[in-house]
Amino acid sequence: MTDLERWRLILGQPAEPATGGLDLVGARRDAALSWLYDRDEELAERDVRGGSGTSVLSTVDWLDDVHRLFPRETIERLQRDAVERYDITEIVTDPDVLARIEPSPALLRAVLRTKRLMNPDLLAMARKLVEAVVRDLLRRLTPELHQSFTGTRSRRPSRLKQARDFDFHRTIRANLGRYQPAERRLLIDSPKFASRTRKHLERWQLILLVDQSGSMAGSVIHSAVTAACLWGLPGLKTHLITFDTAVVDLTEDVTDPVELLMKVQLGGGTDIAKAVAYGAGLIENPRRAIVVVVSDFFEGGDEYRLVHDVRKLAEAGTHVLALAALDEEASPVYDRALAQRLADVGAHVGAMTPGMLAEFVAERLG
Repeated sequence: MTDLERWRLILGQPAEPATGGLDLVGARRDAALSWLYDRDEELAERDVRGGSGTSVLSTVDWLDDVHRLFPRETIERLQRDAVERYDITEIVTDPDVLARIEPSPALLRAVLRTKRLMNPDLLAMARKLVEAVVRDLLRRLTPELHQSFTGTRSRRPSRLKQARDFDFHRTIRANLGRYQPAERRLLIDSPKFASRTRKHLERWQLILLVDQSGSMAGSVIHSAVTAACLWGLPGLKTHLITFDTAVVDLTEDVTDPVELLMKVQLGGGTDIAKAVAYGAGLIENPRRAIVVVVSDFFEGGDEYRLVHDVRKLAEAGTHVLALAALDEEASPVYDRALAQRLADVGAHVGAMTPGMLAEFVAERLG
């Protein structure tokens, strides 16, 4: 595809005098884009259209077209926009569409929002999509999270010879006398290894309290996967609790994040104070506990009680994290006024990726 063709697809038919027309494949791409993006109300207000596509395409036909016409990263973006921007729920509630769909985090969020509308057969199909996305997230996040707990290499020599601890620079220096200029080779007689500092992990608790209101879908997913990744690490006891106006302890399901996510019910009100009170009741040793509240902090419960309980936790030596997002993008929308009140009484407020949370926990455990 040429640059002019790309600009024609981006700008729509009004740009054709400058960019030239489209060939047959380009016209089919234009029709697929138009089917989706001509729904945008702003285009009508500006009298602009994305292309010459027809609105008679079914969702199944459109999905087949985009899979034939676009690369994978574009397909994922189109599917995400269909679900999240234009609320085309057939993407995850029509069996024919669900059978063709490319698994992605955006579609997992859509499944969590709409699974209550699914019959058992459709729910079984949706579960396969959930499994695929969770498996990919676990594959990518587990090494990153575990790295925070494996210790770092020190400068002290080690007699334990492990490949991961091979000290390249000390080995070169120690064997320079065996360099052979004619062959441009260095013969290594005594390889050197560095010791690895081990974090002395005593019993700590990580208590994740996750808001399951509709806007927090991405954070719910990453909280479940993060808890699964951290489960069983030495010296760390992990709890996972979701809440809206009720509190649900899902710790028993942490080792199966797919089952856990299928139990989550997105939507409803928000009572953060009730969740924090429940989490406080789980603490065994306040000075060896980390309470993480993942929420947009639009509190529907008792704000005074919430601030009071967070203050008590902080004064007792508990680390309290108030996270407006826990996902890969860490771009939150939240009630800044309430978040500031929590910061004023000792909570750490912000947004984190799962890797950043793991680093925070590992630093406290060390």
